[in-house]
Amino acid sequence: MGETFPQLLLERAKEYGNKKIALREKEFGIWQPVSWQEYYDHVKYFCLGLTSLGLERGDTIAIIGDNRPEWLYSELAAQAAGAKGIGIYQDAIVKEVIYIISHADVKFIVAEDQEQVDKILEIWSELPSVIKVIYYDPKGLRNYTEDFLMYFYDVETLGRTYEKDFPNWFEESVARGKGSDLAILSTTSGTTGDPKLAMLTHDNLISMGRNLMDVDPIEPDDEFVSFLPLAWIGEQMMSFACSLQRGFPLNFPEEPETVQVNIREIGPRVMFSPPRIWENMVSQVQVKIEDSSWLKQKLYRWAMPVGRAMADTRFKKETPSLGLKLKYFFADWMVFQMIKDHLGLRHLRRAYTGGAALGPDVFRFFHAMGVNLKQIYGQTETSGISVVHRDGDVKFQTVGTAIPDTEIHIDDSGEIMVRSPAVFVGYFRNEKATAETLMDGWLHSGDAGYFDDDGHLIVIDRAKDVMTLHDGTKFSPQFIENKLKFSPYIKEAVVFGGDWPFVTAMMNIDMGNVGKWAENNHLAYTTYTDLAQKPDVYQLVREYVEAANADLPPAARIKRFLLLHKELDADDAELTRTRKVRRGFVARRYEDIISALYSQNDHLEIETVITYQDGRTATLATRLKIETLTGAG
Repeated sequence: MGETFPQLLLERAKEYGNKKIALREKEFGIWQPVSWQEYYDHVKYFCLGLTSLGLERGDTIAIIGDNRPEWLYSELAAQAAGAKGIGIYQDAIVKEVIYIISHADVKFIVAEDQEQVDKILEIWSELPSVIKVIYYDPKGLRNYTEDFLMYFYDVETLGRTYEKDFPNWFEESVARGKGSDLAILSTTSGTTGDPKLAMLTHDNLISMGRNLMDVDPIEPDDEFVSFLPLAWIGEQMMSFACSLQRGFPLNFPEEPETVQVNIREIGPRVMFSPPRIWENMVSQVQVKIEDSSWLKQKLYRWAMPVGRAMADTRFKKETPSLGLKLKYFFADWMVFQMIKDHLGLRHLRRAYTGGAALGPDVFRFFHAMGVNLKQIYGQTETSGISVVHRDGDVKFQTVGTAIPDTEIHIDDSGEIMVRSPAVFVGYFRNEKATAETLMDGWLHSGDAGYFDDDGHLIVIDRAKDVMTLHDGTKFSPQFIENKLKFSPYIKEAVVFGGDWPFVTAMMNIDMGNVGKWAENNHLAYTTYTDLAQKPDVYQLVREYVEAANADLPPAARIKRFLLLHKELDADDAELTRTRKVRRGFVARRYEDIISALYSQNDHLEIETVITYQDGRTATLATRLKIETLTGAG
């Protein structure tokens, strides 16, 4: 088997040629297929074109945009030339783009469209290392005259010309590749500051994909929908490390807004998403049920307890009774199959969640419907995965057991340590951080955890985020937050309490779902802020907070909460691009709000500066209500 991604691509192209589809992209309402031979040809000629423009071994190219075949062509083309790629999230703001391109010393930028090109033009004077910006969606770019701009397929044309002078260059360059070569620089989540750039080799990524598929085989005919950012290590796992080894087709949605419809059309057999995707699906189902007929609501409310009973029986590895089997058969036939079909999950053989903890309520919800959802545990630094649930051995409070060739160790402080062939080689141009994270081949994850009696790994939280409650017990704020986010009306929650006498929370409402609820209940509102501060909305959220409290130990129960006047936003550095809360930053930015939560006041006056797209600013004064729960804390 090939040692590098381009070598694996060459193997698949020889194996399947034009006989099998490698990629599909939906354009203008039609799924456009790309065969393995066409896939290979695009990579080959784009690589030769880049080489003719000055790409050399060891260089770096950056790619920014939505998931498209051209992203794959670009990354593989760079690797075929002995270079490496780095992905930038398509919604990254200008400051983040400058940081990544400068830090990685990028030579070429491949940008999707006018929006991304405009970002680059705005900061062009600050990117001295970049020599060309190559776009692959020409809409709106016809009158752009900058000499450093080039159309993607014009670069391929250059490659065809270059091949005439150097007919065997591409094949020889691919053959020179070694597994120890750097494949990508992958940005870490950056919860504590600017993201670090993890250096991952072909060996790292290929070994991870091979070991995952040893546990959960993926067949060449299985369909996979690539809709999460390819800058995220989780999407690199499936779209490169697994697909190139096994040869299953990748499908690219028409637009980010059509993902759900496109997933339903394809009916994937395998799916991998972070918790926010699964949480959004649960919210979607809950809200649609509330809007459905009384009969559908009655059937759903009968079916879900039956589904949860079956899920709990399977979790315990017990044999369900004949009565439960019969009830589940009818619940599945009348309710669950329809919901799964609507979500595009009907044909799923297995699904994964990773990147952050998934709340147990969400986990049970999908297993109640018969979706084989499994938790994985890993980091960018382990090529995405080191632990996974096995089929038939799923425990929602754990993340499973180590994949082959992987050792997991808990040190004396409770920190999870990992050693495997998939562990990265270090951080790019950051020897200090590398020395702090990699010691004697062991990756110090920064996560706190322990093993249960069955050898399953239980991840508590980031070690620095674990709270010591006022009664001395340790508790994970993430666990409480996930329970809150099971509500379709709570989009984000941040819990405080470790250094305080009791637990508090500040939350974002889900504007779409709460807005729909408000309309159904004839509640008028104007803005997000206005809606969030309505007494009726506070009462709605309070019911879910009280329900979450009921399942928590007394010391961990939320005593006071408020609804924020704005959504936490990655553009404001409050969330990472994968929607993880940057706790330290949020605690500093909202210090006055946190202090008010621990005061005797029942409200807080706050001023917010709003920046409009044209640069104008306005200051808005808002009164935030603080809700106190009796019997908590």
